[in-house]
Amino acid sequence: MHPDYTHALRRYEALARRDDATIHPQGGSILLERGRPAARAVVLLHGLTASPMQCGALARCLHAAGDAVLVPRLPGHGARDRLTPQLRDVRAHELIEAAHEALTIARGLGTAVTVAGFSLGGLLAAWLAQHESFEHAVAIAPFLGVTWLHRRATPALVATLRALPNAFLWWDPVLRERLMPEYGYPRYPTHAIAEALGIATSLAGIARSTAPLTRRITLVTNSGETAVNNAAARDLAALWHAHGAGDVRLDRLHGFPPSHDVIDPLRRAGLAARAHRVLFPILHGAR
Repeated sequence: MHPDYTHALRRYEALARRDDATIHPQGGSILLERGRPAARAVVLLHGLTASPMQCGALARCLHAAGDAVLVPRLPGHGARDRLTPQLRDVRAHELIEAAHEALTIARGLGTAVTVAGFSLGGLLAAWLAQHESFEHAVAIAPFLGVTWLHRRATPALVATLRALPNAFLWWDPVLRERLMPEYGYPRYPTHAIAEALGIATSLAGIARSTAPLTRRITLVTNSGETAVNNAAARDLAALWHAHGAGDVRLDRLHGFPPSHDVIDPLRRAGLAARAHRVLFPILHGAR
């Protein structure tokens, strides 16, 4: 067996050992490998308060098409206790380190590597594209800003959230803890939002002066987006284009009703099926 592949499997085993009894049975990292190095390895990075199962259906489609697929559990996520407070302590550098670790593992699983992510995961995929060289980065509804806030005000929001006490807010104030799926959290800490937006602010600053190391990048926005700022994705693409980035493409999920999580079938099955039909050829290399 190829030594890089064996090393990648060992690194994944170490990653998977972090999924102890405190992690939900469906909340841990996922590896769908081929038994040998694949032509392409795909990393899928989940969103804030979600877990790898958010990307499970898409991962299975890619694996069935011949790809090796890694879906790592990001720090602080996937706990059996859905009201755990542990996400309040997660810092930006831990999320970035987890994304780099996943990329390192994927390089041993396939000849070419695609890194894709949704929301927070899309932000991390864009961060990796700026700092690392691999075949293709796909940022789906990347969390580069908040939909209702002008993108230039993001640094001020970050500063405000960091100055205020860390508060947990419900994603759905009506459903509260009844919000599904069970392998995700129904609430989020405000400081986690600040940490993520801090990454976005840093990325924009770096992109103003430096071209991304990954040449092929696709930013996918949702026409019905309710949470993240689509204009910030367009701005990032423009910054990269200004520095001569080779192949930066803006794509769009058209005709969607008001929505954000269009990845997880257990959120809204019909929307997820539509989104997967668009995303699959982008991720699998046909577009």
